Parts: sequence; C-alpha cells; structure tokens
Amino acid sequence: MKARIAHLVETTVRKCIQEGLIPAVDLPYTEAEVPNNPEHGDYASNVAMILASQVRQNPRKIAGIIQANLADPDNILARTQIAGPGFINFYLKESVWQNSLQIIEEQKEQYGRMDIGGAQKVQVEFVSANPTGPLHIGHARGAVVGDVIANLLKSAGYSVDKEYYINDAGNQMNNLGRSVLYRYRELLGQEIEFPENCYQGDYIIDIAQEIIRKEGKKYLVQNDDETIRNFTATAGETILEGIKKDLGDFGVTFDTYFSEKELYENDGVARLLDNLQKQDFIYSDGETLWFKTTAYGDEKDRVVVRKNGEPTYFAADIAYHQNKYARGYKMIIDVWGADHHGYMPRLWAGVQALGQDKESLRLILVQLVNLLRGGLPVAMSTRSGEFVTLREVLDEVGRDAARYNFLMRRSDSHLDFDLEIAKKQSNENPVYYVQYAYARICSILRMARERDIDLPGYNDINPALLQEPEEINLMKTMARYPETISGATRTLEPHRLTFYLNDLASLFHSYYNKNKVISENKELTTARLFMVGTIRTVLENALKILGVSAPEKM
Repeated sequence: MKARIAHLVETTVRKCIQEGLIPAVDLPYTEAEVPNNPEHGDYASNVAMILASQVRQNPRKIAGIIQANLADPDNILARTQIAGPGFINFYLKESVWQNSLQIIEEQKEQYGRMDIGGAQKVQVEFVSANPTGPLHIGHARGAVVGDVIANLLKSAGYSVDKEYYINDAGNQMNNLGRSVLYRYRELLGQEIEFPENCYQGDYIIDIAQEIIRKEGKKYLVQNDDETIRNFTATAGETILEGIKKDLGDFGVTFDTYFSEKELYENDGVARLLDNLQKQDFIYSDGETLWFKTTAYGDEKDRVVVRKNGEPTYFAADIAYHQNKYARGYKMIIDVWGADHHGYMPRLWAGVQALGQDKESLRLILVQLVNLLRGGLPVAMSTRSGEFVTLREVLDEVGRDAARYNFLMRRSDSHLDFDLEIAKKQSNENPVYYVQYAYARICSILRMARERDIDLPGYNDINPALLQEPEEINLMKTMARYPETISGATRTLEPHRLTFYLNDLASLFHSYYNKNKVISENKELTTARLFMVGTIRTVLENALKILGVSAPEKM
C-alpha cells in the first residue's frame, strides 16, 4: 500500500508538470510514510515541500495543486488533507484494509516475501570469533543479528550465503596452544607460573585433560615448538566444534566456514600487496608497508606489513574481501562488534582500491550486552574465565527468548538483557507476549472446530462487518507487514521486526480482551474467525524470519 500511494503521488506530479501546473523540475524520489499520529492519515507525503525548495514556491500551494489533480483509479482514498507546511495526508477507505485480508489468505506463508533482490548474490559474514574460547553473549547478539539479516534478505529475493571467518592464523592461535601446554604440564605435576597473556578459562583445562586421557605424558619430553603446534591444532578444532554446537543450538548455521589460512596459500596475501604497491595504493617507509587509506577519507594511513615482515590483520582483511568479490558476491555484509568502529574507513578504502564500489560493502556494528538478573548486573562467569557464555544463556532461558531479546534494540545500541524477565511466562517477557498471541489464536480456532464451526475462507465472509476500531487497526497493521519487511531489509535493521510483532500482539490481546470472536452472531463469528486466522499467518511468518518458534499451546 505504501508503494501504491507513492506511485499515485509520482504519477500526479508528472501529470501536473506536463500540464504546466508545476514548473518543470527533476522529479524527486517519492515516498509515502506512515504518520506518527494516526489522526494525520494512513500515509503522508512531503513531496510538495521537496518540490517547493526547487521551484521556490509556497509548498502548501504546490500541495493544493497536487491534491486537486490526484487520480484515484482504484478508488482507495476516502479523503486527502493538506497539513502543516505542506504535507499531503492520505486517508484510505476501510474497505481497503478489509479487502487486504484476501491477500494474506492467498499468499499464506509467502505473505511478506518479495523479489526486490532479483536473486543478487549477497554474502553475510558474522560471528567470526577467534577459535580460542567459547562464544560469549556479545558474540551471541552478533550471531542472531547476522542470521536474521540473512533471513530478511532471503525473504526479499536475494541469493544469500552465510559465512564464518575462522581466525586460525597468527599469534592468538600460538597463545592458545601455549596455554594448553602450560595446563597440560600443570595437571601432570609440574609447577607452572601461568602467563597473563595466555587464555585463563577452565575450558583450557578441559582440553589439556582430554589430551592426557588420550595420549598420556608423552608431550612432557617433546620439543616445545612441535608440541605447541599440535596443541594449537587440537585446541582450535575442539573449540570450533564447541562453537558450532552452541550456534546450532542457538538456531544459527553457516553455509561456509572460511579459514584465514587459505589466504596465505601460495603467498596469496603477499602477491596481493605487491600488486597494490605497483598500483601506488601501498608505499614503503623503511621496512614498513603502508596503505594510503587517507586517499579514501581515513584519518591516517594504515600499516599492512610490520617491520618484522608480518602482515597485519588489515592486510589479511583486504585479501579476504578480494576473495569474496572473486566469488561473485555483489553485496557484502560484515557484522562486527562496536569496538571495530574505527576500522570501517580503512576497510572501505581497501575495497575501493580493489576496484569495488564502497556501497557494495555494508558494515553493521553490534553494541555490547549488559546481562542482568532482576535488574542487577550478572557477575562474570568463573567457568569461562572472563565472560558469560552463549551456552550459559541458552541453558538458562532457551533459544527463543535469547534470540528475541537480543533483537529488541537497534544493533548499534547498548542492550540490557535481564535473565529473569526472559524466563517469565508473563506479559513482561516480550517473546512470551508474542508467542502467547499466536497460541491464543490457535486455541480460538480449535474451539471453533470443537463447536463444529467450519473455518472460513475469504469468500465465505462479509468483510464489511469488521468495522470495530480495533479490527481496523489490526487489519492496517497486517497490511503493513510487507512494508516492515521491505524497510528492515533495506536498512539491515532486524529490530524493526520485533517492534512490529510487539505492536501486532498488543493490538490482538487488546482486541481479544474487549471482543468475542465466537458469538451467537454466526456471520460476525465467521468474519472474525477469518481475521484472527490471518493474524496467525502474519505472526508465524514474522517469527519464522526471526528464527523463533510459534507454539500452538502454551
């Protein structure tokens, strides 16, 4: 509907320009918005104010010309109104919302899906935590944000691949192997002073104990370098398997796990840097190689090869993104922790040096999670060493509550996650509130079947009977579901979907508490049963994108 109103406005403006009613200008992109105040109409357009700034005329006068020449071939407008400095407000007929129920019935599980992506290849890379320890709640938030972004893109017609980048090269992996070695020796009776830069968590002890169980004391007499390499491989594999298990239980799977080591095969990173240096994107300052990121707006140039000859993370990231583009992706989305904010300009510089459009790389920042219990901060876990793990949260509140709560705010805003609220079976718990709306509708439909009332189709009802204010609001909200999906996909903001579900569930609960769905009035009962059935469809479709279950009983 939003698109139809925008098209109506655009068509009318073109007509007014052609007829000389409005001076000839470049027609701006027209868009209709839902006003914050329902009294201001179902949709509103600011096109008159945009045109007024170009032609230097009174925007209300231009709005009046557009209003007077509005064509309404589908007869959907009840009235229009000019408001404020030149907004055009559109009020739709109730029949538009009543008839929209037929679309939901026809499309069923496809309702809200669209083909704005045109099967364009998109890659979403997220989590990508070093395989040096279990995932913590910060990783968990990034995991569900990336997963739902991928689901949104798929629902909008994109061809999407989800990828996990395994940081399995470099010093952090050597430190992992060294940490296991120290715990291995300690468990076998040697006195060890554990270095601060090694990994402290008890999971390191678990890995060392498993090595002892399988292979005994043989590594006490083996060369340290060789042992560390073996322990690094064993620990990395063990931890990665644990990460995959935790993510799977969280409802997150990946199409590809990409190893950083692949980038260095056949001197891949070195050859790329040499090529970029020949193109004058990289210069040498003594023994250090620098990338000219300032040429693309960065605050300073960045090192790609250190004095000791070791490439930086930035060098590997340029190579990694070159690999992504080489695989045919037209849009690349990286989901990062908020501490990577300063890293964004240099990576955009890198992809532009590779000959790619800056806009083809979308970077999503995910802020920290404050874990609470009854409003009070949760103490850090002794089990995991320094953080609260995803596994601990999953074990306590479950997948649905964890996923939904992590999506309750914009990803770049701090999030308070209260474990006690997430476990409550009450309206305080947002996921329970939405799931209960779905279960309540299922109960209503079961009751109808028990009373031998056939569940109707659209052709069996009189939609004009659905005229209570609460019913109109419910139908408006359902009709706007595709707009919500489109907006969340365009902006890569999955929290819009939880906001939408909270609104729809709230409207339904209020309606149910005030109105009987099944009554003595057979015709009204039939219409209302059909309407609540369409609400169930929309709830289920939206929850599926979030990766949250839709229980029929609670």
